[in-house]
Amino acid sequence: MTVAPATPAQRPPTAETVPEPVPAAQEPEPEPDAQKTQPVAQEPVPEDPEVTARRREFLRLLGEFRRTAVLVPLGDFPGPEDERGLLTADFNGIRFILAFSDEQALARYAQARGEFSREWTYRTILGARLLDVAVPAAGVPCGVALDCADGPDGMVFPPVRGIVPDEAAVDRDEDQADEGGSA
Repeated sequence: MTVAPATPAQRPPTAETVPEPVPAAQEPEPEPDAQKTQPVAQEPVPEDPEVTARRREFLRLLGEFRRTAVLVPLGDFPGPEDERGLLTADFNGIRFILAFSDEQALARYAQARGEFSREWTYRTILGARLLDVAVPAAGVPCGVALDCADGPDGMVFPPVRGIVPDEAAVDRDEDQADEGGSA
């Protein structure tokens, strides 16, 4: 019986045919010149002065709103315990509590709605209490719209960190959302 010579694929491995093991997850050594050309950490780019000024102005207005008592009309429908809830409006999936700086601002809103002749029942509530208590109690993404009938003179306080409590903010980290339950 004649035995055919073994092909390279059939031969047992020898020291010449076994490849060298490759170390796992090892980064290549940098070339000597590569270390000299590595970018140096850059200083953060300063914010545009106009952006900084607008941010400061908003924070000033937010602080003023938090310290001020505003008028909040009661809605037409009863809330929990058959008590009338605060008047709200939904916009793009976010609920806004409607607040007014004074009776004239509320009257402008009533006029814009064509409901100037009806009686408007309202509560006087501190801005901070609206943001810190009423917004989280809404159970849905909620902010506050101040003097909404006054166009550019009105103000919107959206449900974001720094304005409302973190647990009520729509921009909170996912880790915080998971810890706090459903959002």
